[in-house]
Amino acid sequence: MHTLSAFVRKEFHHILRDRWTLIILLVTPIIMLVLIGFAMTTEVKGTTFMVVAPERDVSTSELVQILSQSVYFTFAGYLPDEQAIDSALRQGMAGLIVVFPSHFASDRTNTGTSSVAVITDGSDPNTAKTLTNYASAIMLGWAQKQNTTIQNTLSIGIETRLLYNPAMKGAYNFVPGVLGMILLLICAMMTSISIAREKESGTMEILLSSPMQPVVIILAKTIPYFFLSCLNLVTSLAMSMTVLGVPVRGSWVALICVSLLYIFVGLLLGVMISTIANSQLVALLVSGMGLMLPVMLLSGMMFPIESMPFPLRLISHIIPARWYVSAMRKVMIKGLGFGSILTELTVLACMSAVLLVISLKKFKPRLE
Repeated sequence: MHTLSAFVRKEFHHILRDRWTLIILLVTPIIMLVLIGFAMTTEVKGTTFMVVAPERDVSTSELVQILSQSVYFTFAGYLPDEQAIDSALRQGMAGLIVVFPSHFASDRTNTGTSSVAVITDGSDPNTAKTLTNYASAIMLGWAQKQNTTIQNTLSIGIETRLLYNPAMKGAYNFVPGVLGMILLLICAMMTSISIAREKESGTMEILLSSPMQPVVIILAKTIPYFFLSCLNLVTSLAMSMTVLGVPVRGSWVALICVSLLYIFVGLLLGVMISTIANSQLVALLVSGMGLMLPVMLLSGMMFPIESMPFPLRLISHIIPARWYVSAMRKVMIKGLGFGSILTELTVLACMSAVLLVISLKKFKPRLE
């Protein structure tokens, strides 16, 4: 333990005396968060929808069938009543809810006027707006088609409601994604470069010839960056809440736990990259350029995963940021707690275990 603490102090000294490293670690995440949070704004297919229909008459069934036949929507079933809407959206059972009123068919026949409510999850405002536009266009098209087959003129009123983000602020969508990208890139990049630097300078040979075990060397290299990443997390959340106005509605304990686990995954990913990189340049290219595009495109940060081709959806399962972004949106925007992110926590924990085993197996006891 004394050897580990001495090595950790040495790593802190190396980091603190390098001003540019501190700037990259502490200032760059804030700049990225502000720029992307304000500037970045984003066709959605295959979204699951559910229906609340007190009377499942012919008109209701026909309209549900037309919606489900669209490439934009997939029918996921009926809800018993309106009280189940919030739970269905929070649990991710559906991305859009269509609510038919009682006597929908009789109103259409007797008065020629009917109304339908379209409710969606506003935590992703761009997707929410797109979905409501799709659903509204399909239902209005159905109403116009009915006018050509019946004598009465039918008008259908559509009421849209965006839950969790009624103002449709883009930051509500992008802040969790930016946090996931920043933490993963910074953790993986700095850890991999740090170990690669030891190889280039020749000091790794001294470490390997010492009595220290590989696991001690890995821990000593990751602990300083773990604390710095925690500081990044605190500053990023503070900026999100104060500058961008994104609230944390759910459990702070759940948010901190999933964030710390995600940071650990990022650090271990950097260690694994360092086992195959013999220079700082290679480590930088693999951890920076190699991770940035998959994180941005396959994590759900910019584009809905449901609308991607099946091979890309499959690949997205191994992107740690996908699970972190999903968990952060549930906690920050939807106001959920531990129970809603158990899947994400389990996946990230399994990833950390796999990365740790791979890093220890591939960590060479001697340099070539």
